[in-house]
Amino acid sequence: MSRLFIAALQVSLDGYLQGANGAVDWVDSWDDALSLVPDADTAVLGGGMYPGYEMLWGSIAADPRSGAAMLGREITQGEAEYALWTQRTPHYVLSTTLQQVGWETAHLVRDVSELWPLKEQPGGAVYVIGGAALVASLLKEGLIDELRLIVHPIILGGGKSPFAGVTGPRTIQLAQTSVGRSGRVVLMYQV
Repeated sequence: MSRLFIAALQVSLDGYLQGANGAVDWVDSWDDALSLVPDADTAVLGGGMYPGYEMLWGSIAADPRSGAAMLGREITQGEAEYALWTQRTPHYVLSTTLQQVGWETAHLVRDVSELWPLKEQPGGAVYVIGGAALVASLLKEGLIDELRLIVHPIILGGGKSPFAGVTGPRTIQLAQTSVGRSGRVVLMYQV
């Protein structure tokens, strides 16, 4: 049995991960998304996202108080725990432009097809973190098994979509729904 690749994403009602200027200030906590993939023991993210991700979570892991300055708010307990998870968990970074990655647990992957052997290895779920281009490329490659979306009650009107460039139509199967806090809806789909 192959490992599940699960994209757990926070999206706006109109389907964007970020606003037109790259802003994610409408996300008031990353706890919700982190709790959607509790059995993940590996992560995949894109090269565009990796430098900021490494800086944020590495800083929080070293000193949880550093997150307040970076996020503009106090970090949650779940975010502090996730920061420690990032330090011990293998991360595969898909990039054709990065020359290196700083974490000992991070590995550069140059082509999306190189992720197929990871899917066939034994282990827990693979948490597909993002960004938008990575999610779209993994969907096109047929690697994503589940989409777990936290839909925020906000319309951004533009930005980065995880579905840009995905040719369709594609039918996916609704597996579960739940109501989150602050008017959010959690949707889980099997791809």
